[in-house]
Amino acid sequence: MNRPLRVAFAGTPEFAACALDAIAAAGYEIPLVLTQPDRPAGRGMKLMPSPVKQLALDRGFPVDQPERLRTEEQRAALLACAPDVLVVAAYGLILPKAVLDLPRYGCLNIHASLLPRWRGAAPIHRAIEAGDAETGITIMQMDEGLDTGPMLLRRRLPILPDDTTGSLHDRLAALGAQSILEALAALPDGGLTPEPQPEAGVTYAAKIGRAESALDWSRPAAELQCAIRAFNPFPGAVGSLRDTTIKIWAAEQVAEGEAAGGQAGTVLAAGEEGIIVACGKGALRLLQLQRPGSKRLPAGEFLRGFNVSAGERFVPPPAQGD
Repeated sequence: MNRPLRVAFAGTPEFAACALDAIAAAGYEIPLVLTQPDRPAGRGMKLMPSPVKQLALDRGFPVDQPERLRTEEQRAALLACAPDVLVVAAYGLILPKAVLDLPRYGCLNIHASLLPRWRGAAPIHRAIEAGDAETGITIMQMDEGLDTGPMLLRRRLPILPDDTTGSLHDRLAALGAQSILEALAALPDGGLTPEPQPEAGVTYAAKIGRAESALDWSRPAAELQCAIRAFNPFPGAVGSLRDTTIKIWAAEQVAEGEAAGGQAGTVLAAGEEGIIVACGKGALRLLQLQRPGSKRLPAGEFLRGFNVSAGERFVPPPAQGD
């Protein structure tokens, strides 16, 4: 093609905004941006635009926010803009066949995992929670299944020992932006070879619910450390001590000699270097904590405002809704 691709875009959170920004900076024509309707957020619960909408408005791109894409009326703006390709990143709506078939080159999805591992809504959280050593980006030709389409491009990224969902998200967002530019550049010349996803190795990354944030201290310390990293920044891992729900933002496993004794959840020691808590196997040193009405604090500062003594015991906090 002699003219630039007309790239319509569908996405909602910051992960998607990073890709939209890169596509715009690369000079592609963007005739339409689809994003979720504004949602209430913040203490005042005011309607807030998504990061993708805010970026699109700043750049002067047309924006459409249909609740669904099931009817011709809901799809009218996309049909009218006649895109060559629709790039999708964490949009949050299921695309019906009428949308998948509309662009000349179909719909390309930027997925934050190495498919077929971690299909679904929360691939970054689940990869860290499972203790995976690596993840990556898959550019996929979308079909009617849940992240089941053929893979066009995969780029790997190591998961660092101290990665949280927040830090890994940012690196994957940058890699996703880079990867979609690579895919778009190869698209007109047929430089991308669709590869069916293998049946072996399929896992599903279910949406994260607040109820999962409660730490079960009977689990091994290694698993709990992964959970704490996975739930940072959302929803935040929690434990309860003296009827106070405490968020735990960072922790490390302790040496075997420091992990001896105590029922799971029991505080073995507390000091400037952290609060050591017995787990089902091994123990964790809690490094960064937060109590209600306060901010995240290193363990030493936290203890100066909320004293914790050896022998006290963390218990599951009250159930939290989604």
